[in-house]
Amino acid sequence: MKLSTVTAALGLSAAAASASSSKSINYTTVQGYFIQNDPSTDPSSFDYTSHNFGLLDRTYDADKAAQHSSSRARNITQWERFHRQLEYLNTNSPKHVGYKLFFLGRHGEGWHNAAEDYFGTPAWNCYYSLLTGNATTTWADADLTPEGIRQAKVAHAYWASQSKEQKIHFPDAYYSSPLTRSLKTANLTFVGLRPPLSAQPGSNAAAFVPQVKEGFREGISLHTCDRRRSRSYIEGLFPDWTFEEGFSEEDELWTGVRGETSEAQDLRSRRALDDIFNAQGRTGGVNKPRGGGGVGVPNYDGDEDDKKLVISVTAHSGEITSILRVVGHREFKLNTGAVIPVLIRAEVVNEPEPTATVSWTASAHCTAAPVTSTASGCVCASSVAPVTTGFPVFATETPY
Repeated sequence: MKLSTVTAALGLSAAAASASSSKSINYTTVQGYFIQNDPSTDPSSFDYTSHNFGLLDRTYDADKAAQHSSSRARNITQWERFHRQLEYLNTNSPKHVGYKLFFLGRHGEGWHNAAEDYFGTPAWNCYYSLLTGNATTTWADADLTPEGIRQAKVAHAYWASQSKEQKIHFPDAYYSSPLTRSLKTANLTFVGLRPPLSAQPGSNAAAFVPQVKEGFREGISLHTCDRRRSRSYIEGLFPDWTFEEGFSEEDELWTGVRGETSEAQDLRSRRALDDIFNAQGRTGGVNKPRGGGGVGVPNYDGDEDDKKLVISVTAHSGEITSILRVVGHREFKLNTGAVIPVLIRAEVVNEPEPTATVSWTASAHCTAAPVTSTASGCVCASSVAPVTTGFPVFATETPY
């Protein structure tokens, strides 16, 4: 699949994808703010609800600046001080640099996760993931299990407690993968939360109206859980939500034959980040020049988009792993329902955007339940060699 094909399917502008662009955005993770950055923090056992989403107790440059301000009327919480530091970083950075805090949330447990646990990962990848489900459940574009619903409600309760106790600044913009498990996790996490005005001085929290974005979907493989339902289905679930420009009615990316490489997914993730930073003003690092797309020279004029410094993205393990690679964060694989905050620095650089053709590959699989399988490959029934030349007939049927 060529880059132009993927670009069109994801609804990206031609200018943003142009190989001739002389500028691009370089992303880095700002270290020293969250315990998740520390190599000694074990992702498998880390609980984001244990202390302020992992926010470190420390002083900031903004604290020193505030000492000279007459507005220093009370003690403020660590999260309030962090948000003041975020504003300080943007105010004092060069025009071509900006900062945003991303809350990357993995969806709660889906039925595909439960099925993989049941069959085992090798057999799941070789055969069962290519099915749409079994007699017990459906895992094509998997819904949340009861455990996944519970995990999303834990996130909801924790955001509520952080609002009350820490006066955390709620997201200024919300994004979700178009897959059902992410859509429902985002809704269960944030719907109904109303932080007090004191948590965000001068304005109320942004309304929870997410944008559904193809760029934040899971890595696209042969698995039926990676195939999304229609736009009409999503609109039926959440009629007030918005869609990125160019979002198609049917899934134009999943083919059931080829899957993305890590490099292809990283390019997709990077373009999704570019869309967000381009659209939201100077303090987001970059914006689109008037009358065109691509990377422009940002200008800060204090409008509402400039204040969108905190971003929520509800996505998937593989997609969050990809975003972390793009921004230079250490590998940090999230458990289902977990959240990781990442402070991202965006800098416009005089380097062209990636121009390579996106590489997709066909994956080996069995056409019947495997006798066994290993981490290194499939061992199909009756000594039949794994195939890569097409998807099993029973899995190409429309599952919805």
